[in-house]
Amino acid sequence: MPRPLGELEDAVMTRVWKWNRPVTVREVLEDLQQERSIAYTTVMTVMDNLYQKGWVRREAEGRAYRYAAVSTRAAYAAALMNEAWQRSDNQAAALVAFFGMMSPEQRDALGDAMRVIQLPAEGPREVPAPPEGAEGAEESEGAAEAATAGEAQGPPEPGQGSGAPSAPGTAAELPESEGGAPGADGGR
Repeated sequence: MPRPLGELEDAVMTRVWKWNRPVTVREVLEDLQQERSIAYTTVMTVMDNLYQKGWVRREAEGRAYRYAAVSTRAAYAAALMNEAWQRSDNQAAALVAFFGMMSPEQRDALGDAMRVIQLPAEGPREVPAPPEGAEGAEESEGAAEAATAGEAQGPPEPGQGSGAPSAPGTAAELPESEGGAPGADGGR
């Protein structure tokens, strides 16, 4: 399980994730210097530490390195949330409390995520038919057929017409909201 990034590690990784390409220490330094006074060797040490911890990979380019993220910010945020959730002695209550703290925009993002993953709990859901002669029996049968037919198809294959992203944490992932995923900034 990942430890939360420190403040400077997060500032560096934010740039690596945002730029989404291999970057040099110099590029990160110049961008950080717009916000704070910081030395080249400090940024170099932080980026080397991130490499040693497995957050970035690097390739030599002349006498310097280019660093690229190993995973996405969304995957990092998800791992932190999962770790916190796993530590709870009552996971259902923890989820209820977490959902209760969400803004309307975050709840919309959660709904979008649930539609993307479309995970049935234990196979296709069966919609119970009402007793014979009950009002709306025909409507329920149609709904049950539609529900099982839609689930029997499963999610579309990656790259197939739905426009929906593939699994979170991959190259095609859920778009992050303006402020990033909830908890992604470690409370900073």
